[in-house]
Amino acid sequence: MTVASVIIRTLDGLQDYSHCWQTMKDFTNQRQEDTPDEFWILEHTPVFTQGQNGKPEHVLNPGSIPVVQTDRGGQVTYHGPGQIVIYTLIDVKRKKMNIRELVTSLEQSVIQLLAHYQITAKARCDAPGVYVDDQKICSVGLRIRRGCSYHGLAFNVAMDLEPFTRINPCGYQSLKMTQLSQLTTTHQPLQIGHELIEYLISNLGYTTRLLKSN
Repeated sequence: MTVASVIIRTLDGLQDYSHCWQTMKDFTNQRQEDTPDEFWILEHTPVFTQGQNGKPEHVLNPGSIPVVQTDRGGQVTYHGPGQIVIYTLIDVKRKKMNIRELVTSLEQSVIQLLAHYQITAKARCDAPGVYVDDQKICSVGLRIRRGCSYHGLAFNVAMDLEPFTRINPCGYQSLKMTQLSQLTTTHQPLQIGHELIEYLISNLGYTTRLLKSN
């Protein structure tokens, strides 16, 4: 495969966050100059993740949902069934991108997908992610290591939003969350994930892709 190629890997079933995180780190540590980039599409079992800048006071009442301190940027967020997560394992040095350009590409891909469903969305310079009427529908958090990115984006499709009330999402006390199923009748997470992948492929300049499962 060439540097303009990407592997699309669909992970079936609900995935344990800590296991995926370790696998991403292993992949990044072991990749070579010619290792193809990968996108992983998946859903997680319920978990709160606290970013490197996360403050404990933003975790209000986690209850039985575990809290994992992770190495991505940003503050606390929630992952769970019905939210599509796309991990973007990209050699950003090879692509000659900086992290701001990568974040913008991820945000614009989500905005374009929502526009396809006649939903107007926007990004915010003060708080990464994608918003519809000031409610957040997609979170973005990345880590750059050895010139390569891991972690990625989490897009709310058709999930239980209640756990977001147990935290200050992304460190904002008054931030409200929304999801695609509240805005349109199309809400199959994996279908939406693969549609979003097409915008990512275009915006990030890939020309070929290889599909894999687990």
